[in-house]
Amino acid sequence: MDVTRFQSLISQLTEEIASVPLDSSLESHLNAQHGAGTYLYDQLFEACKVGVRDGWLCNREADGIRYGRVLKATEATHGFSVDVVEMEDIAGPHHFHPNGEIDLIMPLTAGASFDGHPAGWCVYEPGSAHRPTVAKGRALVLYLLPEGAIKFTAAAA
Repeated sequence: MDVTRFQSLISQLTEEIASVPLDSSLESHLNAQHGAGTYLYDQLFEACKVGVRDGWLCNREADGIRYGRVLKATEATHGFSVDVVEMEDIAGPHHFHPNGEIDLIMPLTAGASFDGHPAGWCVYEPGSAHRPTVAKGRALVLYLLPEGAIKFTAAAA
């Protein structure tokens, strides 16, 4: 697995969801069709583990979080950027999703969760905001951001 093959795998998914509204229906669809234990989920999880191991994913670190943008939003990814983070029992920086956010949760520790969600998919609608939190262990989280749009903010009180 390398960045080019990873992009090909991501492109298969982003082609499927490129014109779909980011909402609870998309989250349900992703979990039903590509949730934990499915072929695509397993392929993406393995690709992320290899990418971290080989240093082309999560190649930066700040405040106990490993992270990195591996793909910019381009035609090849149907307008989605791809970031991957590795977190363990920590809350990340508060941010706002102008166009929404699609998260693939891949626990490295059995039972680890992301914002209360187990292994699988979580979708945040446009205009939403959160402080991303991994609890009960360590996890990789892949973020798909339409147009690569994200705005970091002061933490909500």
